[in-house]
Amino acid sequence: MPRARIAVLDGIKSSPNQPAMRDGQAVRTLWGDLAWQLGGAEGYALEADADASGTSPGKAVLETLLARYAPCVILIDELVAYVRQFDESKALTGGTFDSNLSFVQALTEALKAVPTAVLLASLPEPDKEAGSQRGVRALATLAHAFGRVQALWKPVAAEEAFEIVRRRLFAKIDDTPAAAGVCRAFADFYIANRDDFPQETQESRYGERLLRAYPIHPEVFARLYDDWSTLDDFQRTRGVLKLMAKVIHRLWQDGNNDALIMPGSLPLYDADTRNEVIYYVPPGWDPVIERDVDGERAETTEIENRDTRLGSVQACRRTARAVLLGSAPTTANQLVRGLELERVVLGVAQPGQQLSLFKDALRGVPTHAVRRRRKPRLLRLRARLG
Repeated sequence: MPRARIAVLDGIKSSPNQPAMRDGQAVRTLWGDLAWQLGGAEGYALEADADASGTSPGKAVLETLLARYAPCVILIDELVAYVRQFDESKALTGGTFDSNLSFVQALTEALKAVPTAVLLASLPEPDKEAGSQRGVRALATLAHAFGRVQALWKPVAAEEAFEIVRRRLFAKIDDTPAAAGVCRAFADFYIANRDDFPQETQESRYGERLLRAYPIHPEVFARLYDDWSTLDDFQRTRGVLKLMAKVIHRLWQDGNNDALIMPGSLPLYDADTRNEVIYYVPPGWDPVIERDVDGERAETTEIENRDTRLGSVQACRRTARAVLLGSAPTTANQLVRGLELERVVLGVAQPGQQLSLFKDALRGVPTHAVRRRRKPRLLRLRARLG
């Protein structure tokens, strides 16, 4: 394979009115920076005039640049954040609002003529991430320019998204035989108790899901992607990464020995983790978690202290955490939220444990906690559990 040249344009790092210095040469625009990264001073010479004037180079010039220094890969991130800084009424050293949009259009057209040149660009999905009205306009124009030639990529399956996030959280899995053994034990556990778990766990590919998400249980990702991503402020990638990073950090500090990080493992007693969770949901959940779900003062802890049978596996706290993870994100079109019993058990039970302990915890904890303090939201969740 030939070695490709790589150019990275970062809209946050670049300044529209502050030229970057490249070996003594002031580079003002994105297209000037692109030319310098691909071809150094020689490549920059092709676009020197356009860079100095802040006007977009034409398709022909960009096509010549790409063809000369191909194979090449161009990575562009935070482009909307860069373009929206341009005031449409005046020009900056980085060009104008329109010249930057014209550059993107010319670049995408030039790429079609150079098969060994590839552009990878990311755009925010919701308009609210675009910022101002100028940002929204820039996003719409850029999306249209890319849309004419793009090969849109999204994870082909939930498992692929799980694996991408897992790789961001864990550099590598050193003991792959041990990981395979853990996942195989969980898969066998689900098959041996088929009546207590969702139907999906009986399929052979569920073992593959476990392995691809390891050391995080797929049910954690499923709840975050299926339920929490419906909330306006929760981002499917950054939101999951931020929450799980705090979860993993606290579990590591506490020396948690769970075979997998499960919904029932979430350390909601930890202030950082709890604050990250309640940030996305309506007000009022903080006292619910503190008194009904997890922590030294929670009723789940009191019950486990009285009943060592439940306390031996933290049955009450684990089931309450799993219920909250699958029930807290409520949107207007979801009038009744909750989890089926089999899915709660999936989020808490580990191989070798008695499933009856978690079922006993579900029968006793939510009902008692709700009746004593009359929490309407938890009452609704308990009603769904039956």
